Amino acid sequence: MSTLNLEQVIQQAGGDVVEMLRNAQIGNFAIPLRPEYTNWRDEQEAWATTAVLFDQSFHMTDVYFTGTDVKRLFSESAVNKFDNFGRNRAKQFVGVNEEGYLIGDSILFGLEENRYSLVGTGVAGNWMAYRAQTGDYDVEVEFDLASAVNDKPRRIFRFQLQGPNALKVVERAHGGPLPTIKFFSMGEFSIAGVPIRALNHTMVGHPGLEHTGLEMTGPYEQGPVVWAALIEAGIEFGLCQGGGLAYPTTAVETGWLPLPVPAIYTGDAMKGYREFLSAATLEANYAIAGSYVRPSIEEYYVTPYDLGYDRLIRFDHEFIGRDALRELADRPHRRKVWLRWNAEDCGQVLAQSLFGGKDRTKYLAQPFNEYGVSQNDTVTIGGRPAGVSTSCSYTVNIGTFASIGLIDEAHAQDGTEVILTWGEPDGGARRPNVERHVQAEIRATVSTIPLT
Repeated sequence: MSTLNLEQVIQQAGGDVVEMLRNAQIGNFAIPLRPEYTNWRDEQEAWATTAVLFDQSFHMTDVYFTGTDVKRLFSESAVNKFDNFGRNRAKQFVGVNEEGYLIGDSILFGLEENRYSLVGTGVAGNWMAYRAQTGDYDVEVEFDLASAVNDKPRRIFRFQLQGPNALKVVERAHGGPLPTIKFFSMGEFSIAGVPIRALNHTMVGHPGLEHTGLEMTGPYEQGPVVWAALIEAGIEFGLCQGGGLAYPTTAVETGWLPLPVPAIYTGDAMKGYREFLSAATLEANYAIAGSYVRPSIEEYYVTPYDLGYDRLIRFDHEFIGRDALRELADRPHRRKVWLRWNAEDCGQVLAQSLFGGKDRTKYLAQPFNEYGVSQNDTVTIGGRPAGVSTSCSYTVNIGTFASIGLIDEAHAQDGTEVILTWGEPDGGARRPNVERHVQAEIRATVSTIPLT
């Protein structure tokens, strides 16, 4: 097993982080679920019309933080405010580096007053573990790694139930009315005799709408009992089980950008952290895909303002990156938008990818269309750079391929037509999941509101 750390891996690559990550061999961020229960089209439609149940128990890393300084640790590390945070509260944790660029975001759960869990890809969890272990904090850290890199059973199950009939299904499984659960707070009840803690949030549709979904957790060994009870309760409400093909496509409908490049690969201030991360971590294998190829990794970094997270920033407390974010506030930013891809252009690219022979284009996979950990495609207007297209998928609810764009503010207006360059230059990076191909152009239309 390699004992190298991320800093050493970068040095071995000659310091060229972009080239290192463009040729990282792991492909995209895999979802270890059964691909389909029925078919991914009906499973997508279910979260818009009835309800869909996803098993989130395996693909995310849970990092637990326990101790008297846990609130101070997070307050001094996140852009968020923590005055009222505690048991059965949750929030979207956002952490930045000293220069104000995003390291990562995840969902933070307040399990008890002095015990939190940070759940997601592991990027934010690794950063906070480093902060806890190298800072002056009375905090213990425990990792429950994603199943792909964990040979032990998970500690808890995590089921996401989403759609207009979601609460009806849970009430039927519970056997009566549920306690009132405010948005992004947690409530407690039982299903089939199993204690449940549920977060009220939405992972599809318009962000911020209440009562469209619950994320339920409980003892891992009791997961099959709860799953069966939910399936039985959902029969009359049109409940579908959701698989690994449909699951990642929820992001493009909600507008959440799952895996922007973390701003950790450069700068003396982050060197200690790079030395903390092993060569086996996701950060050391963060495959960058797409037509947006820049000489410097800093050109892939984003700020909270680019992602619309300025609503979460509170300058009333000290935290890493606070002064930098103040300075960045009045500078031009990109704006997060939705890009609806032109269906005719998509059809032509798909046909050429299958039947184009030596002139084939990069395959438009359905429904999840990303071929790296972080997808980055060039967006232009009149031949001039206008931004980047990121997370991309096809959903039946949108009716075509679509992506999340980070577009220069001047062009982030409803109805603006842009050109997206699909496929990588020079035949594509040398990764196993990238076939030799030529680039193609796809028209897309900007929308500042969700497409469904």
